[in-house]
Amino acid sequence: MMKLWMKKISVVLITIMTLGMYVPPTYLTVNADNNDKATSKSSNMGEERLDSESEQREISVKGSEEQEVIDSNEMLVHALSEQAKLQTISKLGPRIANQIEEEFLAEIMPSIEDVLSMIIQNIDEKELVYYGISEEPSQGYGERIFHLYNYQTNQDVTRFHVRRDLRPQEGYWFNFHYHMSTDHFETHYPLGEIYWDKNTPPKWMS
Repeated sequence: MMKLWMKKISVVLITIMTLGMYVPPTYLTVNADNNDKATSKSSNMGEERLDSESEQREISVKGSEEQEVIDSNEMLVHALSEQAKLQTISKLGPRIANQIEEEFLAEIMPSIEDVLSMIIQNIDEKELVYYGISEEPSQGYGERIFHLYNYQTNQDVTRFHVRRDLRPQEGYWFNFHYHMSTDHFETHYPLGEIYWDKNTPPKWMS
């Protein structure tokens, strides 16, 4: 009887210990946590990647639009500069141009291009199509080379002139300058000077 009773107690104790103290293996819990974290991390990374790609596309579009505006402005400045160069050479006339053309192209023309670029950058993109250069330089002793004006309003924006200056003991200088509509063309903004000679220069366009 004693042995049977002990066997029953042993079975009960073993059952309680086996069922009550069972702990799942640690690696199962760790793996489950890692899987949850990996899934969450993968999801977050996917969202971040989509956000990043979206931002990059927006930046790319904005960059392309800005580049198009820059390219358009540069093309316009180049076209206007070419017209300005031809107009000035025509204004000088062959007799003067033959003597100072190289100096004009090296020293004055870059300043004209800078001024044109500055003006174009401050004009609304949609309005640029209305801007051009006048084609009537003044002959004789007039100062007008060309004017940058708005076709739509028929108003001058900038006037580019050249003046003959006679300086005692030196001779004649050609003073290139421009005027702006912002101050009603009153101020002389210098572009540069080119020395001619002590002798009187020929008339413009001669």
